[in-house]
Amino acid sequence: MSEEFEDQKIPHTMATQHPDNVNVPEWCTSEVIDGEAEVYEAFFAYASLGCQEVMWDSEGKDVDIRVVRKLLNRHMDFFRDHTLGEDVFLTYRIPNPKLEVVERKIVVETLQNITVAYDVASSFYNKEVAPIFEVILPLTTDSKELLLLHNYYKKSIAADGEIMLDASTKVADWVGAFQPKSISVIPLVEDFDSLLTIDRIIKPYLRAVKPRRFRVFIARSDPALNYGLVCAVLLAKIALSKLSTVAQELDVKINPIIGVGSKPFRGHLSPENLGNFLEEYRGLATVTIQSALRYDYPLEQVKACIKSLNEKLPNGEATIIEPHEEEILKGVLQKFRRQYESTIEALAPFVNSVAAYVPPRRARKLHIGLFGYSRCVAGVCLPRAITFSAALYSIGLPPEFIGMKTLSLLSDKEWTLLKKYYVKLPHDLGFVGGYVSWENVNMLMDIPEKTAKRAGMSAEQLRTALAKVMEDLQGVEETLGIKLGPRTLLQRKHENFTNNFLISYLEREDEEAKKALLEAAKLRRCLG
Repeated sequence: MSEEFEDQKIPHTMATQHPDNVNVPEWCTSEVIDGEAEVYEAFFAYASLGCQEVMWDSEGKDVDIRVVRKLLNRHMDFFRDHTLGEDVFLTYRIPNPKLEVVERKIVVETLQNITVAYDVASSFYNKEVAPIFEVILPLTTDSKELLLLHNYYKKSIAADGEIMLDASTKVADWVGAFQPKSISVIPLVEDFDSLLTIDRIIKPYLRAVKPRRFRVFIARSDPALNYGLVCAVLLAKIALSKLSTVAQELDVKINPIIGVGSKPFRGHLSPENLGNFLEEYRGLATVTIQSALRYDYPLEQVKACIKSLNEKLPNGEATIIEPHEEEILKGVLQKFRRQYESTIEALAPFVNSVAAYVPPRRARKLHIGLFGYSRCVAGVCLPRAITFSAALYSIGLPPEFIGMKTLSLLSDKEWTLLKKYYVKLPHDLGFVGGYVSWENVNMLMDIPEKTAKRAGMSAEQLRTALAKVMEDLQGVEETLGIKLGPRTLLQRKHENFTNNFLISYLEREDEEAKKALLEAAKLRRCLG
């Protein structure tokens, strides 16, 4: 955190613009939340839900860079009592210019707007206020990226005021000073190797900038999409452990953020699982409050959940993973990753075909980058994590189970450490096991030719994929003793809608398929 802002409080709940909600909030007039609705949404997150921070996201989507002026002008009473940048926070997520080749100058535009927001807020509050002083850099893989961003703002944007326009006039004399003088950079670490070496990524930056406090963002959704549920959890635990070790070594307060959705595949932060979540991921300072949590649960339940998180975070110290344990866990990671990738490679065409029925909830643009907004796993391209999850839930095959045959392939030492560091694995799989539809799996296995033709793949490829899926499901039942399939009336209703979806999908009855998909999603309280 920049020296200018090291005494600011650390927010514990960050509302994000992830499009995982099935319900559209009543204040939004469109099925897609964008434009002016997103500006109001930020105010709603602060004032009605109690979120302490909002991520303003320009990675892969267009956002309003005049958001600060609009918030302060439209909601004066709230922001008079809650100073933006001191009591509640707005944090930009910018594109990574290393990857966003076509539109990387959006980074420049966004960073320049930080100084505009400073002038607007300082005028509003009649004192110097920096409403935005942190930015999130996605897909961080190297400390140099952090230093480049930090130095660009400090040496180019903030220093512009000192440029002489003529013999006697500086830029600052003409358009005013450029404030704040520096910003804090939050690395968002997302890929397999970077999460395993997160300490090496941040150490050079910490030694160069020397902040007393530092925020680091651990991804949870994309690792699940790319490597499977178990890998995503273990990678997050290893990252948290390494961050704790670095904090002690360099005497810096590190405040981890984790990006989580409401179902186990993407993190399992939901009102009914709050206690388990806080027990599973110890050592957190901030968690994301994504759209499904905000809009797919009753309002009072959402507010109570956010209030509890604000009170209970940070939730203690991360568990330190010893070096010899980490070596064993790396073997576990490789086993799960290989099994997950082999199943996804075979299943991908079917998943992509079903994903076309998942409705958009945010306006996104084509993203050109390391993975792109179609993530590539094991040589095949997949939808984004939310759409991917929604597609699999909609056919009665929760993504949590893909690759779980690996449970039967672990050694005793590997089993012991898996249970130690993924504490809630039986709980998570038991919870989502009620959304498995054996009826749908059997239907697909009975008519592979019709299904394969519909999905644009060969019948043999589909048979291979379904055989792997069966091994994964049976592996969970046999290894953990969890009986999969609907147990409650709600889960039986969910299965009925997934049955209707699959039949309508196969018969190309598109409108009926979309209706069934949405009804199932409403019952489980998220798209994906």
